[in-house]
Amino acid sequence: MFVKSKEPENPVPPQAQQPQAVQAKRPAGRNGVPSIISADLIVRGTLFSAGDVQVDGKVDGDIRAGGLVIGEKAIIVGDVYAEEAVIRGRVEGGISARKVQLCATCHVEGNILHEALSVEIGAYFEGNCRHSENPLANAPENVAATERRPTSPAPQAAPPPPRPQASALPPPSSAATPAKPAAVSG
Repeated sequence: MFVKSKEPENPVPPQAQQPQAVQAKRPAGRNGVPSIISADLIVRGTLFSAGDVQVDGKVDGDIRAGGLVIGEKAIIVGDVYAEEAVIRGRVEGGISARKVQLCATCHVEGNILHEALSVEIGAYFEGNCRHSENPLANAPENVAATERRPTSPAPQAAPPPPRPQASALPPPSSAATPAKPAAVSG
């Protein structure tokens, strides 16, 4: 009664079976493996990454990343710019991101500029939050673009030296003596 059907001779690989929408969902330049700042690491300076960054240590400076996860024990003293930011630790500075998630363990002291914001019960947030259609409009550029841009204007040719001109004033005379002040009588 039941008939076993034949399997196709050329099976389709699993990657090709995914719909195009799912494949196109991952942004270009983000490979899914985050760069990690471990718990025993302290970084001083600005971090730039087109991909994902996970911070479990301390960063004294600004962070610009595609995706950012701040761990429970992490401390960030500076501004955060990301497409998506998940905050579980401490941030002392502003956050500008399209999606911001404040988890129950977070402690944020600063303003948040966001397109979408979620706050779990227990999250500590002191500051102002404001919705923006483009929260990353004022974010710093990535480091590659910064290195290409010259820091000072291109050198220009030196101006020609000034030409000597005839003076309209007569030459100084040695016979001239300065005037003496008048005596004041009182």
